[in-house]
Amino acid sequence: MAFTVRLTLDGDWKATVTGDPLRSTPRFDFRDQYVRIGEYTDVNEWQRFLVETFGSREWLWDAPDELRFDQAGRELVGTGFALPYGAADAEDTARVPAVPPVRPGGLRADEARDFRLEVTSELCRGPGDTVLTCLRDLDVLDEPLDARIGIAPDVALLVQHGTVVGWSLTDPVRYLTSGFAAPDPAPPAPATRRLFTACMELVTTELLDGVRDRVPAALDRLRALNEALRAQREDRHRADALLALIGELAEDYAGG
Repeated sequence: MAFTVRLTLDGDWKATVTGDPLRSTPRFDFRDQYVRIGEYTDVNEWQRFLVETFGSREWLWDAPDELRFDQAGRELVGTGFALPYGAADAEDTARVPAVPPVRPGGLRADEARDFRLEVTSELCRGPGDTVLTCLRDLDVLDEPLDARIGIAPDVALLVQHGTVVGWSLTDPVRYLTSGFAAPDPAPPAPATRRLFTACMELVTTELLDGVRDRVPAALDRLRALNEALRAQREDRHRADALLALIGELAEDYAGG
């Protein structure tokens, strides 16, 4: 299938695929279940970034995903994606297509005006959580994708019928961090990968409901995971990023 060069993101809002993806390293804030890509490094820089750019952004009680473009060249300069609550079942996840391959590219807005990028509603966890695929809805899996546009390292927009219908993050554990901090550039430790999958299992399945309902078996798993993260001596930056959420859940529901 021919590569899609024109995209629709919100009704009549359109952008053209360019040859220049973002070079910023993704930051996966595990506590907030949010992936950021941009040159800003703290909340003040992020707020200035929003003022100086246009596109989709949070506003008051409305919290869509973010795609931000610079005013001068209308080029994509930053993104922010929220992971959906809860993961799709294994049967649906198995239907996530492996093709087409990712093609690197940036975006250029047709015009400098704001739009709204609806957050995705379905999270598909690949085997071993090596890739997280976030979809508009599961109907996307009924037809092939037109393209995967790699807008940043390991981050791709998913395109179907010329419309952006989701996004994916490959090797998410590599990009774990807290807030706006840069992730550790060193490769993740094998233990971190195992703990990451355990954390994803806890926060994206019915286990989280069990924690909130204080089901003993669910609380036992939460306590064990909390202790394992605290005991890990290597890869502390990523372990602490996971603890930001798991430790908070343990304190709220399992007595710390």
